[in-house]
Amino acid sequence: MPKSEQLSELQLAFMRALWNLQEGSVHDVQQALDGLGRALAPTTVATVLGRLEKRGYVRHRRNGRQYIYSATVEEHDLQRSVLSRLTKTLFSGDVTAVFSHLLHARDVGPGDLAQVKAMIEAREKAQQQGDEESTS
Repeated sequence: MPKSEQLSELQLAFMRALWNLQEGSVHDVQQALDGLGRALAPTTVATVLGRLEKRGYVRHRRNGRQYIYSATVEEHDLQRSVLSRLTKTLFSGDVTAVFSHLLHARDVGPGDLAQVKAMIEAREKAQQQGDEESTS
């Protein structure tokens, strides 16, 4: 994971475009960003991709005269890193406070609650099985 996971909203849009494309030229990324509601000039796209590459989030390979860019970080890994940092800095590491905030700060529908309950139950079951295996 690159040193600093603090990415701007625009940089995250670039990363989403690359995750969706898997790899692409400046033109490909520009078109993907346009589909996400971000119309940018090719020079701007190239500049941001270059900056993300310097920070370690993106790499490129040559294909003739073009650079083909791809993400060096998986979306899940970046999400985990950012959420971990946010939990530590904003909630003093209190995971319960994060959940409480999410449940009260957003509209959480019955379907969302059911999914969260199922995830918690699955996690509890996995932990119980792990505990049983370690004591046997």
